[in-house]
Amino acid sequence: MADVPVVTRFAPSPTGYLHIGGARTALFNWLYARGRGGRFLLRIEDTDRARSTAQATEAIFRGLTWLGLDWDGDAVSQFERRDRHAEVAYQLLASGKAYKCFSPQDEIAAFREQARAAGRSTLFRSPWRDASPSDHPDAPYVVRIKAPQTGQSVIADRVQGDVTIANDQLDDMILLRSDGTPTYMHAVVVDDHDMGVTHVIRGDDHLNNAARQMLIYDAMGWNVPTWAHIPLIHGPDGKKLSKRHGALGVEEYQAMGYPAAAMRNYLARLGWSHGDDEFFTDAQAKAWFDLDGIGRAPARFDLKKLENLSGQHIAVTDDAALVAQIEAYLAASGQPALSETQKDGLERAMYCLKERSRTFPELLEKAHFVLGTRPFEPDGRAAGALDTVSRGILSELTPHLRNASWNRDTLEQVVTQVAEANDTKLGKLAQPLRAALTGRTVSPSVFDMMLVIGREETLARLADATTG
Repeated sequence: MADVPVVTRFAPSPTGYLHIGGARTALFNWLYARGRGGRFLLRIEDTDRARSTAQATEAIFRGLTWLGLDWDGDAVSQFERRDRHAEVAYQLLASGKAYKCFSPQDEIAAFREQARAAGRSTLFRSPWRDASPSDHPDAPYVVRIKAPQTGQSVIADRVQGDVTIANDQLDDMILLRSDGTPTYMHAVVVDDHDMGVTHVIRGDDHLNNAARQMLIYDAMGWNVPTWAHIPLIHGPDGKKLSKRHGALGVEEYQAMGYPAAAMRNYLARLGWSHGDDEFFTDAQAKAWFDLDGIGRAPARFDLKKLENLSGQHIAVTDDAALVAQIEAYLAASGQPALSETQKDGLERAMYCLKERSRTFPELLEKAHFVLGTRPFEPDGRAAGALDTVSRGILSELTPHLRNASWNRDTLEQVVTQVAEANDTKLGKLAQPLRAALTGRTVSPSVFDMMLVIGREETLARLADATTG
């Protein structure tokens, strides 16, 4: 087994959006496979026809694509493999490792109700388990696997350790329903085997399923994959993550303006660690990620930590790549696209925008000076900074700027001299200058803005502010 290439999978049910927990599961599988030169597969578990939708499937694709979690080959539809699932069930039936059960649902329900009332186990033991085929009625039946009724089953889990389950707690689970359709528990095993999955990394809410699914592996003589059941994600209050804690869908975070790289980084740190490292690249994550680094305690989702990591990723991202990501963010959030002029200006200004921006909306707010067009209508605070005295000083500043060399040192020197000549400080003059250049009181350095927009645009905006 040591030489077998790693194959992992992500197998969501298409009943809604790609939620945070699912995204992290996908990421862990992707990192583990990609870091070992293995394959990462995608399977859509769409056997629940009543709840599965094409829209949800597309939402899953979009979420994974935005996160940058590329999968190998085409996504597999579990529903389309139903004939193969049935084939394996009948193979087990023919080998005597499964049986036909003719007990109707109302009979099973009545048994369980009586057992509950009497305080007995509600585990159903079919009377058809050892019945002779000659005694079989001409009636609908389900196919059940024969579970061992003595001894123990051990789930060798890379996260949870060895988990022992008494076999007398395992029921003869149904493989095929009376209409011939496979159960989820059966289909998962057949698909994982046929797809060559070597490592099943999924939420620990599936831990007990592993013992039941091992029945099928053992009955078919198939290799059992390596199990790794990861704890669920909780909110900051320690309770299971839900809508009350904020956005749950991955696409919502794209529309909120978080970079995909930051989301990958943050989700990787939810329940996994590599020493004290918080910020890391994809290359580092692929090299470092292993199952031993996954903790057993539930991870807590913390939006402030995500924002912090988001700011760090924005700061180190290539300027042109940032512009492309912002374009995708605007599309995802339903906002107007940038013009070519705006994209050019944004890229030129990026050096003074990205250092302290935690999200794309914050960055775009700071970029107002290069994305907007004249005349800039000052907001309330900016209008207050452009009083009569300040306008007068800006008018005095204008001819000095017209003749100055257009570099940062010279610009700062000129503005400082005019401030001193008017018995004020550079910081005091910077506010009305900022208001004139952008219509806001919060922006990058006035000197950075002047360098980005150029001499003529700077002078034109000063003229608007002082003569308007």
